[in-house]
Amino acid sequence: MAEALTLLLLPGMLLCGLLIHTVIQREAEVKLRKRPNFIVILADDIGWGDLDVNNPEGRTNSTPYLNLMARQGLRLTDFHSPASTCSPSRAAILTGRYGLRNGVTHNFGVNSVAGLPLSEVTLSELLQKAGYYTAMIGKWHLGHNGPYGPTSRGFDYYLGIPYSNDMGCTDAPGYNLPPCLPCGSPGPQVIRSGSNMLRRSVHGGCYSKVGLPLIENSSIVEQPLDLWTLTEQYKSAAQRIIRDARARGQPFLLYIALAHMHVPLAPPPAPVALLPAQYPRDGAYAASLQEMDALVGAVQAASDDTDKDNTLIWFTGDNGPWEEKCQYAGSVGPFTGRWQNDQGGGSAKQTTWEGGHRVPTVVYWPGRIPANTTSSALLRHADFPHVPRLIKLPQIPLGMDIFPTLLSLAGVATPSDRSYDGIDATSVLLHQEHRGHEFLLHPNSGAAGTYGDLQTARVGKHKAFYITGGAQRCRGGTGQQQLHDPPLIFDLERDEAEERPLQVDTPEYQEAARRIARRREELLWDIATDKSVSTADYQADQSAAPCCDRRQAVCRCPTPL
Repeated sequence: MAEALTLLLLPGMLLCGLLIHTVIQREAEVKLRKRPNFIVILADDIGWGDLDVNNPEGRTNSTPYLNLMARQGLRLTDFHSPASTCSPSRAAILTGRYGLRNGVTHNFGVNSVAGLPLSEVTLSELLQKAGYYTAMIGKWHLGHNGPYGPTSRGFDYYLGIPYSNDMGCTDAPGYNLPPCLPCGSPGPQVIRSGSNMLRRSVHGGCYSKVGLPLIENSSIVEQPLDLWTLTEQYKSAAQRIIRDARARGQPFLLYIALAHMHVPLAPPPAPVALLPAQYPRDGAYAASLQEMDALVGAVQAASDDTDKDNTLIWFTGDNGPWEEKCQYAGSVGPFTGRWQNDQGGGSAKQTTWEGGHRVPTVVYWPGRIPANTTSSALLRHADFPHVPRLIKLPQIPLGMDIFPTLLSLAGVATPSDRSYDGIDATSVLLHQEHRGHEFLLHPNSGAAGTYGDLQTARVGKHKAFYITGGAQRCRGGTGQQQLHDPPLIFDLERDEAEERPLQVDTPEYQEAARRIARRREELLWDIATDKSVSTADYQADQSAAPCCDRRQAVCRCPTPL
């Protein structure tokens, strides 16, 4: 009887099992088809040693949230920005192409008429066309007039400042801290500055405004901008964007380009009512670093609360610290560029020494990226399949890899009508494979030589300098430009401080020079014959700078308010 009953029920059981299997399979397929969200956080002028996890013997508890993110995700210790100044680095990250291809070889200014060439295709444009909601918060610095602004380059929403936070109209470029004078009583005051009477608003007893425009989409919503409220405005906007995208069920790209750690620093009020100028040495920088870290933590928390398992967060920097700012600049860690220091020049931002382009990087994706992992893969430079691989070399990641990696994870193809320098780093992120660039070139971005010159090259652990010349160092000195033929070559594995170049007559030098020269010539030829190369327009005109007239984003305040 039982056997007969089983035979009668068996078809139904099989059908039920088949249906369950089909449902599970379909759910798995839907899950696989669910496109991930991306949050890219780009810090400004941050040092490799600013993260506690990179520099455990340095500052303590300055970056607790990033320390936690590193323990929960992947830390890339040999990750490099595409350039060592703002505009070239940002252009390369958003296009996946060197400045010699995308045309952006040095910074745009407040008077720049144009920006990133319109012939270039951005990451945001490609994801937007694929159905992503795309938003940007923070510093753009790729052109702010007409079709060059963020909302014309693939972003559905923008809130931020169009260039660096020291490029306003009531402050001199390069201020370390916003002017912050003692006040007798709270409220607006009129303060004499030279022969001018300036009306200044007060924040905790201090002048709180610099002449920067805060732009939302294409309109100025605040000018002069209050730097002390900027972090909170960025945090609120990021939380709203993440929450609203989740409510719509729409995948999103959120690109956050922070004002931190660029000067002028606007640290939170000191606990004993000190003025920023009265912070102890490193105090203003440390306080600003902690504020930046807390902002990153707030963004991570908002992401975790909405779509934790389906959101990748990639934190990195645009270039190294601005060394001439002394205590208002970050730490390069062990990458001190000693050879250049001995020549009397700086070796961080604006240079191709490691301190100028090796940046702290953490990638976080719960359930996809294994926790507490570290990679020394070098992400940035494109492989050339027709170059023979005679020797197995260590490999590295670069900022330009963000472009192809996120597109790959989103299932979006890169345009086939142009050459790219970034590579898909998915295997590095998800599978801990040490796949990256065997060969990197670092372009000059402002310290020595011609803008865009590929003055430094790296193959594996060996790095060759064809041109040297430091940026300004703390308390003066730049070091004179020098051409090197044969090049200086350093072994970064044994000499991370870049202090002692290899002797030219050694077998190690000869072999490294041969490999580097071959790869360098190959890339230069590839760029020279690339029909997709763009040219940026660096024309300047006073009418192009933002103005206090909120109805116009193309003029400048003639006098301080």
